[in-house]
Amino acid sequence: MRVGPKPQALVRRKRGALCLPVSTLVVTVSAPAEVRRVFRPVLSWMDRETFALADRHFRGLGGGVPGIGQAPGRVAFVSEPGAFSYADFVRGFLLPNLPCVFSSAFTQGWGSRRRWVTPAGRPDFDHLLRTYGDVVVPVANCGVQEYNSNPKEHMPLRDYITYWKEYIEGGYSSPRGCLYLKDWHLCRDFPVEDVFTLPVYFSSDWLNEFWDALDVDDYRFVYAGPAGSWSPFHADIFGSFSWSVNVCGRKKWLLFPPGQEEALRDRHGNLPYDVTSPALCDTHLHPRSQLAGPPLEITQEAGEMVFVPSGWHHQVHNLDDTISINHNWVNGFNLANMWRFLQQELCAVQEEVIMRSCSGINFEEFYHFLKVIAEKRLLVLREAAAEDSAGLSFEQAAFDAGRITEVLASLVAHPNFQRVDTSAFSPRPKELLQQLREAVDAAVAP
Repeated sequence: MRVGPKPQALVRRKRGALCLPVSTLVVTVSAPAEVRRVFRPVLSWMDRETFALADRHFRGLGGGVPGIGQAPGRVAFVSEPGAFSYADFVRGFLLPNLPCVFSSAFTQGWGSRRRWVTPAGRPDFDHLLRTYGDVVVPVANCGVQEYNSNPKEHMPLRDYITYWKEYIEGGYSSPRGCLYLKDWHLCRDFPVEDVFTLPVYFSSDWLNEFWDALDVDDYRFVYAGPAGSWSPFHADIFGSFSWSVNVCGRKKWLLFPPGQEEALRDRHGNLPYDVTSPALCDTHLHPRSQLAGPPLEITQEAGEMVFVPSGWHHQVHNLDDTISINHNWVNGFNLANMWRFLQQELCAVQEEVIMRSCSGINFEEFYHFLKVIAEKRLLVLREAAAEDSAGLSFEQAAFDAGRITEVLASLVAHPNFQRVDTSAFSPRPKELLQQLREAVDAAVAP
């Protein structure tokens, strides 16, 4: 298999993986105290050819969602900084909605890999204590099931590191159970310098663009925990993409492509908490489990980056003492998945008030999300600028506007959204939709 048109992108095998080179085009994300809430990465490197390819792809789908079917036999591995472009990533992974792993060479310059890790490759507890010891962090108990997740508590990082050291000294055992620091908003809540470098492949990131504009929240997280800590079976929020880098340590990933999780439901319709549990072999409890294909398995080494496509359910185990940086992100390539997720949530909970408590967003807020992203694209298209000050190309703006137009049209027509009082919205939804249609038509006109 070859991804992209370049003959030098030859495939070789590594740990059962397809291997491809990777581009060195990156943009540093750092946040000194005085500007720590200003994240302005290059949004994309979409060129005219890639725009045409992506536009044809989505027109051909006719509103469908990609990524349904059997998992590939092995994960693609992007091996060396070099000749793998953003266009190659679009063709090989974003459009077909397939996972891949980038090598540790891609993250070797990250500040977190230099400062958070000892020469022996283990978490540098002393540095973390000096830098972040008083920060309060969320900690999950991996040994306690709460629905399909784990209950959390909050504690100062220094208390968690004390626990972690005692857990190691106790032979990776503790009366408190196996505790796992999860979903720490380090970039949002703490002045950070040179923690990571954002790859261009993941730079079109509407979730964090939206929340940065509001200066309220983000979807950038740090995870840290001992060997044996793990995350139960799940798909990422809103049908988002995600990427995850091991700053140190190793993880084992079990991934299922969209749709395969349905065969894993029990006779009550519930998804499993742990896909490695022997209970899945009980055909009385899980009558369709034998129809599920085997998961796509990845062993992620220190420094490597995993791209998780939209809608792929997964379960992740730390094989060593591990620290990772993780982002959730949405853009034009999976916006339809986000919209489908919200509609499914509404069907499941019936009432929008309940919907927001379950999914974190309702239809009204989804409109405001689309509006914030759309307005910047409209500005670029109206000015016919080759590239705006934040690196948003004309082709990227045209692609994004086209994807927003399709989803916004569906939102405006939805009966539940039509019951929302939009009289105070500026612009009104139908006005924004018309602006987008006109801008997209002008952008693609010969």
